[in-house]
Amino acid sequence: MIKNFINRPVLSTVISIIIIILGVLGLKKLPVTQYPDIAPATVRVSANYSGANAETVMKSVIIPLEEQINGVEGMDYIQSSAGNDGSASIQVYFKQGINADIAAVNVQNKVARATPLLPSEVTRSGVITQKQNSSALMYLTFFTKNKNLDDVWLQNYLNINIIPSLKRVNGVGDANVFGGKTYAMRIWLDPAKMASYGLVPADVNAAINSQSREAAAGQIGSNSGSSFEYTITYQGKFSDQGQYDNIILKALGNGQYLRLKDVAKVKLDALSYSGVGENGGNPSVSMGIFQTPGSNAQEIINNIKIYLDSAKKTFPEGIDYVVNFDTNEFLDASIAKVITTLFEAFILVFIVVFIFLQDLRSTLIPAISVPVSIIGTFFFLNLFGYSLNLLTLFALVLAIGIVVDDAIVVVEAVHAKLEQGISDVKVATVEAMDEITGAIISITLVMSAVFIPVTFITGPTGVFYQQFGITLIIAILISAVNALTLSPVLCALFLKANHHDKTYKNKNIVQKFFYKFNVGFTTATRKYGRGFVFLLRHKWVTLIIFGVAGGLFWWANASMPAGFVPKEDRGIIFANVELPAGSSMERTYAVLSQLEKKLV
Repeated sequence: MIKNFINRPVLSTVISIIIIILGVLGLKKLPVTQYPDIAPATVRVSANYSGANAETVMKSVIIPLEEQINGVEGMDYIQSSAGNDGSASIQVYFKQGINADIAAVNVQNKVARATPLLPSEVTRSGVITQKQNSSALMYLTFFTKNKNLDDVWLQNYLNINIIPSLKRVNGVGDANVFGGKTYAMRIWLDPAKMASYGLVPADVNAAINSQSREAAAGQIGSNSGSSFEYTITYQGKFSDQGQYDNIILKALGNGQYLRLKDVAKVKLDALSYSGVGENGGNPSVSMGIFQTPGSNAQEIINNIKIYLDSAKKTFPEGIDYVVNFDTNEFLDASIAKVITTLFEAFILVFIVVFIFLQDLRSTLIPAISVPVSIIGTFFFLNLFGYSLNLLTLFALVLAIGIVVDDAIVVVEAVHAKLEQGISDVKVATVEAMDEITGAIISITLVMSAVFIPVTFITGPTGVFYQQFGITLIIAILISAVNALTLSPVLCALFLKANHHDKTYKNKNIVQKFFYKFNVGFTTATRKYGRGFVFLLRHKWVTLIIFGVAGGLFWWANASMPAGFVPKEDRGIIFANVELPAGSSMERTYAVLSQLEKKLV
């Protein structure tokens, strides 16, 4: 089998080229992230019961929803919260490996069962079920320097013109605006006037719902023998403050009517006053951009920046934006550093191989084989649904030092045959491969077996170990394929029968270095041999060495701080200010203004 590859070098070359092409294609499709996606699927159910306090929301909204959602397939645990602003939020966490889309569908089915049990005000405003993204790719802040525009106008401009386009960017899962500044018709009832006319809020609600509504008005002239048919149009729900002002609440007699403006103040304003945003003293609206699972973070952020640069030209006067946080900056720096380390490792391995083999022809063989193994790994990473992250790249850095061994074994085996007097390089290669093929396969299986157990670790930590171990296993297997196909062919083509002369009778600078290196290495080998014999004769010394090493290892393991991932400076600081329960927005704003002055 191996002889066929040696006699047909084109076949081996084609196999390696195919591996490289597949690897390049896989590399282009691999999503780029800092770490593997380890967050379990999370589904968020949100609702709003306007005017209700936290206790009412908990009893009338949270509990009915929880009773139905609890026990949904694959669920790990559930968290709920209710606010005095009427907001209700339920987060359902699923076990590792559960598909987020399927989880969202299952939760939605459970929510549908609970919908009839909820107050009508809640169902009218909507119960939203959506996948919860773990962390934002970037944070954006849009602000206006135009004194005629406020944050309410700004958010609604974004809702109409910017956010829909951001959500259409490939890979964007959600563009979440912080704060409820969406336009709403706010109606402030005067209790004294309401009481004097014998009205309650339910009467106002009924009047609004009956007069501001969508209706199918039908047609005139259908099946009547007339020449024309007319479709009746209806203005639908009111959209103007004046229309709401003139809503009739009751008849007072003598042709007079009590209208909404007589007992309430109507204003087009924000849906909620629960938050306020500023940027440099200017009204602002902030949002977070979240990605879909398996998408390319770098590509998403770059596409968003391209879109924003284009959209900025159409912004109204005074509106601008700033990128508060961008994971690309840290991600690019991290990936670039690891890639640099990857190339440095390859160069160092190349230099070490050249120093020990002391022949450029021999060094070229592992130098060609190693990139084939590394590049080919990318295809299988994409095939398994992995990403190009710090762990997989680190595994490739280690793989360079492992996969180079197979090529060196082949080269040294062929050298040994040539030194035994075989003058034909091809014959020497065939005989060498007959002897070491089994050894290469055994080494490959043993090295792969070392990393296989870590791939069975479960949980978020297991995802890290799995991608790290699988990456190394793939690189080792491809290296074995190269050692049985490409490396023998390169040996037959590159090596010469008289290349391995290390006496260096006619010495140049390089040969002098090699000569001194060989002398030093031989001396070190002899000393190592004598030390090994000493340890064999005095086994108690070996036990002491192992005991001391074990003690040092235990001490280092006990004193070293533990953590899931290393702490890294991302160049951003989040500040959290907690005030007593029930504190108003004005009080919170005043405290944050003081904090801002101290920080700036």
